[in-house]
Amino acid sequence: MFRHLLPKNFAGIQQPAVRHCRAFSSRIYRPDGSTVPVKEELTPLAKHIHDMILATGPISVAKYMQLALTSPIGGYYTKGQGIGRTGDFVTSPEISQMFGEIMAVWFVLHWEIFGRPQNTVFVELGPGKGTLMDDMLRAAQRFPQFYAALKGVHLVERSPELRREQFKKLKCQHGQAEMTNEQAPKRAVTSRGNLPVEWHDVLDEVCAKEAVPLVMAHEFFDALPIYKFERGADDLWHEILVDVHDSNEQAVEPSTAKLSNSPQSSMAPSDAQHFKLVRTRSVSANAALLLRDKHKSFSKGDQIEVSPESAQVMTQLAKWISARNGMGLVVDYGQNWTQGDTFRGIKSHKFANPLSSPGSMDLTADVDFSYLSYAANGLAQCHGPMEQGAFLHAMGIQARLQQLLQTTRETQMHKRLVECYKRLTDPHSMGRIYKVMAVLPESAQQTPVPFSNIQKAA
Repeated sequence: MFRHLLPKNFAGIQQPAVRHCRAFSSRIYRPDGSTVPVKEELTPLAKHIHDMILATGPISVAKYMQLALTSPIGGYYTKGQGIGRTGDFVTSPEISQMFGEIMAVWFVLHWEIFGRPQNTVFVELGPGKGTLMDDMLRAAQRFPQFYAALKGVHLVERSPELRREQFKKLKCQHGQAEMTNEQAPKRAVTSRGNLPVEWHDVLDEVCAKEAVPLVMAHEFFDALPIYKFERGADDLWHEILVDVHDSNEQAVEPSTAKLSNSPQSSMAPSDAQHFKLVRTRSVSANAALLLRDKHKSFSKGDQIEVSPESAQVMTQLAKWISARNGMGLVVDYGQNWTQGDTFRGIKSHKFANPLSSPGSMDLTADVDFSYLSYAANGLAQCHGPMEQGAFLHAMGIQARLQQLLQTTRETQMHKRLVECYKRLTDPHSMGRIYKVMAVLPESAQQTPVPFSNIQKAA
């Protein structure tokens, strides 16, 4: 997940520029002066993908992402080591407790507006290390009536390692825990008010619960698999696939980012890699199935990214929220339109080529909020997206900062708090690229706070 990249100088707030990555540029020199590239290590996961392509042909970018991130052979998320300053990326909750506190206040406020329903549950999709939910629960405890109506916490998380991290962060009690065969938690009780906590592999398991869902999806959609397409000289959409590097197919160069504000991913080709992107010679079945009327306006040479799994999850959320009179927040980086080339890897707080060493880095793509709204159309209301900085300011983050500053006289702590506030809200850092969207039941009569001054997502 873009998971805002951590600058070397944490005090700075400038987002580092996207750069091309040639992680393995070493070459072996022959006696005649010619050279051959030194290939990356062929890890078990890379070999699995390599053999799959040799057996069945090039695979979709979506399939490559799925394997690189979640494969039990060595998928990135199965290791659970990427989040934090010593990992590959840092998320908003890891930067400051203020982020989670503000999110909790939003849910408390709208719980009041919705008439104080008495059977509610917090649901988080992709909870990372559990920091966001821990901050939300701690803040929610300051509102006793709201907390009394809260009957449990549901976390949608497949990684056994991350489940164990969440178990510790939420201060769950081992004596009451039910574990899976992999010794990852399945059910437990948090010491924060003895709330039951349940873990789920998929959202379907949670939607069966008869409760009012308060759903948090923070940096969840950006990691869902995408399909990539390019409009060819024949004015038709051709799919971009992942092939082995030494095939006879010509590699696809990174997009020139013709689409407005579309960042170029770190896709500089390297002979050291085992994989490359190629283009189908004719319209693929995926192109015919996934691309709709809204995609007809693009020009020859444009590339676009589409995430049908994101649409599927959003449709499911919209139905559930409307059926149970719940509410949800989607917070992620992206735009309210389809972008061209944002597929990227993130490793050691820097952009990296996503085809390099699958399983060794996070893979992400910007979220298309207009696509999420389209998926929820007629099922639930989508408000926004609005920029994260504007959302946090409207919800009172400056007042919370002043409260925290008054709790300490240490100069360094004051400086740290202000730096964290700027990082979350400054347009040149996370304040603009990250967006917030609210999801309410289709029957809702009131525009959610603080979305009244912006147009509802179309």
